[in-house]
Amino acid sequence: MSTVSQPSFLFVLAFLLFSGLFFYNTYKLWFKTDTYYAELHDSLTRSPSFYPFRTFFLKLMQDRRRWELVQKIFSVVGVIAVLAADMLVINAWMSGR
Repeated sequence: MSTVSQPSFLFVLAFLLFSGLFFYNTYKLWFKTDTYYAELHDSLTRSPSFYPFRTFFLKLMQDRRRWELVQKIFSVVGVIAVLAADMLVINAWMSGR
């Protein structure tokens, strides 16, 4: 049986920074929806585009109300998952100290 070693402080810090990025994007989705939608749409329609699934995402964004509803549902699930992962990583780091 193998055991998981304590994560380093740099790993915990990087993990929390990526969580912060997720929370910032979630905040923009919920409270600055018009700006967030416009930024995403502009980035997908800008030329030259390096996004491999650009047409797929643009098709999803055509019906804005549906896109917004789906994004908000997934963001709620994502917030719960990210908070749980943050607690697990911090707990693992604290237990090894």
